[in-house]
Amino acid sequence: MKDGFIKTAAITPLIRVADCVYNTNQIIDAIQRAKTMGVNLLVFPELAVTGYTCGDLFFQQALIQSAKESAEKIAQNVPAGMVVVFGCPVDSRSKLYNCAIVASNASILGIVPKANIPNYQEFYEARWFSSAREKEEFVEFNGQSVPLSMHQIFTCTQMPSFRLAVEICEDLWVPCPPSVSHAVNGATVIANLSASDEFAGKARYRKDLVNGQSARLICGYVYCDAGEGESTTDLVFTGHDLICENGVLLAQHAQKPGEILATEIDLQRIEHERRMKNTFFNESNPAYRFTDFQIEPCETDLTRPISRNPFIPEGDAAIENRCDKILNLQALGLKRRISHTSCKSLVIGLSGGLDSTLALLVSAQALDMLGMSHKNIIAITMPCFGTTNRTKSNAQKLAEAMDCTLRIIDIKASVTQHFADIGHDETNHNVVYENAQARERTQILMDVANQVNGLVVGTGDLSELALGWATFNGDHMSNYAVNASVPKTLVRYIVDYYANSSEPELRDILKDILATPISPELLPSDGSAVTQETEDLVGPYELHDFFIYYCLRWGCGPAKIFRLARYAFDGSYDKTVIMKWLKIFYRRFFNQQFKRSCLPDAPKVGSVTLSPRGDWRMPSDAKFAIWLDELDEISEDEL
Repeated sequence: MKDGFIKTAAITPLIRVADCVYNTNQIIDAIQRAKTMGVNLLVFPELAVTGYTCGDLFFQQALIQSAKESAEKIAQNVPAGMVVVFGCPVDSRSKLYNCAIVASNASILGIVPKANIPNYQEFYEARWFSSAREKEEFVEFNGQSVPLSMHQIFTCTQMPSFRLAVEICEDLWVPCPPSVSHAVNGATVIANLSASDEFAGKARYRKDLVNGQSARLICGYVYCDAGEGESTTDLVFTGHDLICENGVLLAQHAQKPGEILATEIDLQRIEHERRMKNTFFNESNPAYRFTDFQIEPCETDLTRPISRNPFIPEGDAAIENRCDKILNLQALGLKRRISHTSCKSLVIGLSGGLDSTLALLVSAQALDMLGMSHKNIIAITMPCFGTTNRTKSNAQKLAEAMDCTLRIIDIKASVTQHFADIGHDETNHNVVYENAQARERTQILMDVANQVNGLVVGTGDLSELALGWATFNGDHMSNYAVNASVPKTLVRYIVDYYANSSEPELRDILKDILATPISPELLPSDGSAVTQETEDLVGPYELHDFFIYYCLRWGCGPAKIFRLARYAFDGSYDKTVIMKWLKIFYRRFFNQQFKRSCLPDAPKVGSVTLSPRGDWRMPSDAKFAIWLDELDEISEDEL
């Protein structure tokens, strides 16, 4: 439960139709196994105690009575520290309800009846079951009076963000599912007990439905389906269990009777997203009953997938689709700016590095959309003290391969004159030495843009903006910054994607650019080798992009980010290394906000952007003490 994680699980036990004693033993055995796994929430299928396919046996008093005794026994075997939800028929005032029983710490917390009873095609539930009534009732179980109501939310006292509500099978498939009301009244986790029969194509639809509901409601959704052991007289059930979180499928399986599907839902993530979206409204429906339960806080071992490259989707096809989409969005934004300003040219400082390469590719695509020649791209390479032969050559080759207008302007003389003008010793390779080169380059770009009625296309990426790795009023400035919401790790994938679909000559150039160490090339070099590698100075970009994602997209605290990074990068970075760069990230992120407060226009192409007019509004003089204090409080054992 640390850091907002709860261990959730679904299990489809092997059952026998109408054999409540056997089914109860299967359920209790699963509860005991789940306890050893540290599960906080365990969900069983619809009518798991009796089986869903009992048919007219539901009219038999013997089955109803056996089911009640079984439910009482199951509840008595639910340990402290766990909430268990299982399906059982419940008789109340001469009506039979298809119910979910919620139990914890050897007692029943509440009973939730199914609201929408299907009675079409293969379903005949209305023959046996009544729909839930709006008015709350009470039923006797184990000598206690238990509320029977569809309007119930169960809240963990020790972890108030864990607020559980239940709907049953068909309730999800109707136009207005009960889970909508549950969520707007505060539920963060929805359990769905289901008996959804299988046929060709239904599993995909079911997965999309469950995942989509978790996205709409910004919640965790645990779906548990009936499976093997149900009658196959007319239907087949495969036990398709799913666990989703805010539109992300965390885990699923089918045809695995008795196997526990478990993962962790991040409730802090859910709460953050709801706070961020003011269109997610809250209600206070007086019909709802709020029941507390106890789970002592404990460490939750992480097993859920956490990518070390959170901006990169899984799978080659998904990566290609993402890269193509982002390239198109960047180009569309630039196309609109070209049309609006009626400019005739695009001016780019081409360094032979990744960011300027991507900016050039985007510019070419924008001009293609407008039917304009690539000759309208003025690619300027400006060698100076630290420029290597490799980057200079690649810049020239790239401009030629893309059929751009290439200009080579050596700035060593002008920068040397500038040092003389301001009285700077050019043997002193300090920030003045470095920034003078960056500002000279930007001056040239701006002045050439005036010459050719053009726009200066900015090249800096999201990672550099987060770290402030840009010279104020140097490479920090442009007329339109096409890469500003693309993190460095994704820049690399986009350029590689473009290379793989290019002719051999261009592909070879792009591949060599991809293989070139990232460097600002501002310190003296003999031209043969890079003397200044960015990642040696500010840290690995894959770590910083990870920090950016969890800090800005999900509002995670430093200690949680540290924990997630240790989990994701296990075997790649020592924990002390992760801590070092995480502290540097926070220092730089706070100290460099003044650069982001006056950024040029840039298109948003991903879920994280630092535009001061859009997604990120932060004072330039904010302090970072509480963030670093939280990291300093991490124990020596954790380090």
